[in-house]
Amino acid sequence: MTESMIVAPQPEAAEAGARILKRGGNAIDAAIAAALVQGVVDPQMTGIAGFGNCQIFLPGKNVHACIDFHGKTPLSATEDMWADRLISETRDGFGYVLRDHINDLGYQSITTPGSLMAYAQAVENYGSWDWQDICAPAIEFARNGFIIRPRVHSWWTSGASLGRVAVDQRLRFSPAGKNLYFQADGSFKDIGQKIVNKDMADTLERIARHGPDIFYQGEIAEQIASDMAEHDGLLSLKDLQSYKTTQYQPMQSTYRGMDIATNRPPGGGIMLLQMMNILENFDLVSLGHNSANYIRTLSEAMKAATADKEAHVGDPAFVDVPVGKLNGKQYAGAIADRIKSGEKMHVERFNAQQESKDTTHVAVIDARGNCFTMTHSLGMPSGVITNGLGFMYNGCMGVFDPRPGRTGSVAPGKSRFSSLCPTIVFNKGTPRIVLGAPGGTQIAMGVLQALLNVIDFGMPMSDAVAAPRFSATSNVIDIMNRIPQYSVEPLLNEGYEVIRSPLSFGIAGVHGIESTATGLQGGADPGMDGMALRVLTP
Repeated sequence: MTESMIVAPQPEAAEAGARILKRGGNAIDAAIAAALVQGVVDPQMTGIAGFGNCQIFLPGKNVHACIDFHGKTPLSATEDMWADRLISETRDGFGYVLRDHINDLGYQSITTPGSLMAYAQAVENYGSWDWQDICAPAIEFARNGFIIRPRVHSWWTSGASLGRVAVDQRLRFSPAGKNLYFQADGSFKDIGQKIVNKDMADTLERIARHGPDIFYQGEIAEQIASDMAEHDGLLSLKDLQSYKTTQYQPMQSTYRGMDIATNRPPGGGIMLLQMMNILENFDLVSLGHNSANYIRTLSEAMKAATADKEAHVGDPAFVDVPVGKLNGKQYAGAIADRIKSGEKMHVERFNAQQESKDTTHVAVIDARGNCFTMTHSLGMPSGVITNGLGFMYNGCMGVFDPRPGRTGSVAPGKSRFSSLCPTIVFNKGTPRIVLGAPGGTQIAMGVLQALLNVIDFGMPMSDAVAAPRFSATSNVIDIMNRIPQYSVEPLLNEGYEVIRSPLSFGIAGVHGIESTATGLQGGADPGMDGMALRVLTP
């Protein structure tokens, strides 16, 4: 018997991919089928009008590549169009609150989406199944309905996110959203109720028959452009027609003798590698997992990488990113020395407020050793659903800096930095760990801690993704509620501001697979609804 595994935050998506693995499909076939299902059953986390990044490793074909499909600012946007509307920056530095929320809700919040194009390119270039068959599970869930899971419902009812528009406003923004997600009395549909999205099923069937060109060049593109023009949106037919993904070899570094492969800017891999390069200079095991010294050391590495990201990392087509320096061992060693001396790093924020986290992930290893890991998202969803199409658009304009002249400022055709970092760890050329996470700007922080849990502390993947996490993407240290107060008290005595979450799980939602001597081990973050499925085939 041969062994494959898929892990995802949605059981429906994991099962859809597992069924394809059972029938001989490869990791890419399974992952993209799962991704399309995710857009149906978790429709505010991701979808065909979203963005993301994936990493593909096919040893039998000598392929190791990333596909970057971040959203791009519409061509009609200008650098100073919102300069006089700024109220605050989110505390973790991944979004801006503007007067009247024009960047966060509605038609002007939408960037040119790349997800559908990337899904299709992955299948065409690296898959083994027919595109229509890969689309079929998602069409079935949209046509026949899916049940509302606890995680979906909890996000709906989570309210506003410190300056952001409340979730219920997003879901009520379009008539289709009101019909899909609310009961007759105006309250949200309940956990366990079924949602049928006929419009999305019809749209996916058209895409299955005609491929992604119908979305970017054909009838659906024209429907999108017409709706945008009618409601003063920035997105146009020209934006859709000119959109292209970027494909490249992953960025790499080493940690404890292993090779770490992840994505390039504007993705978050540069932060992940910088933090791991810094932390390689410490004996983390001797510090003690989640001890005060451990939390302080990791938090300072997080703050250093965050400050460098704010100053230097953006869309490489618009910003000269010093990748060699930021991914350099010498630079990391100098930062490690500063941390050892007791220095506190500083992260600048403008009138800071906190961000919400809305993304999803899928990871697969198949029986032939092919690996696929993808994080894809709507950002903060725009609330916009074009009548008759069924899917919600991303709201990624909210992450662009409305102040001109900065790394993350608005520019036509530009992508904004995101923390997405789908990652593969190799031991002597063989994949050992395949993982990634949803979680907004906390993604790199969650992935970092899961990797350290496996590599340094020897945890199995299920324990590694379940261990309580913390984060420092500002001068504040955020901790989850399962970290004991006695670990925090020394930090408070040292003058750190620590904010305790009431939640047991958080700081991203890490999902991963580890290849061990006894087989594949999967871990689905227990703070979400997902699972890892092992598939055995003759």
